[in-house]
Amino acid sequence: MDTVAWSRPESERPGTPLLVMLHGYGTDESRMARLFPHLPAEFSCAAVRAPKIIGDGYGWFLLDYFLTNNFADVISATHQLHAWIEAARVRHSSVTLLGYSQGMAMATTLLRLHPSRYPAAVGLSGFVLDNDLLALSESFESPPPFFWGRDKADLVINTDAAAHTGEWLERNVALTARSYPGMGHAMSVQEMGDVSAFLRHYVLSGK
Repeated sequence: MDTVAWSRPESERPGTPLLVMLHGYGTDESRMARLFPHLPAEFSCAAVRAPKIIGDGYGWFLLDYFLTNNFADVISATHQLHAWIEAARVRHSSVTLLGYSQGMAMATTLLRLHPSRYPAAVGLSGFVLDNDLLALSESFESPPPFFWGRDKADLVINTDAAAHTGEWLERNVALTARSYPGMGHAMSVQEMGDVSAFLRHYVLSGK
């Protein structure tokens, strides 16, 4: 991961909880960095730029309108991101994931492959990959806390993907689900308030 926007200078990060923030398809880390002021100040927030060039922005793996993907691309991006997180982890008290849109697919893939490494995760206006190989490899000894925020009328995440996402989350995580009518395929200040409460409860309080 060559480009990362941080919420605080390097000298202030050691020992803090790390929040890794993953942007959506065709955008970049600045989309997530704009959220820094709306999240708990105790975290060191790291908005990571995805590796694949998509038009004028970036993405984690190629997608089409139906959210079809090449699983080899998914695994390659996941391994790169995992390596970066593990290198950063030694300087922090914990690592939590927050993914928006395609970034939610990345966050949940990391959670599926390495469930013991994350005390909690957040997915916003996104989806969980429908993949048999991932389903075979996942094993949650205890359901991790997970916040899912979205507008149920979001037109970018198709009906099948939204249904699969809901079913997977209900089956595998300790789910906190919130809907924000009229938000569309976006993130809102109200939603960030709920995300912050979730992070304070499950990460900062150690529950």
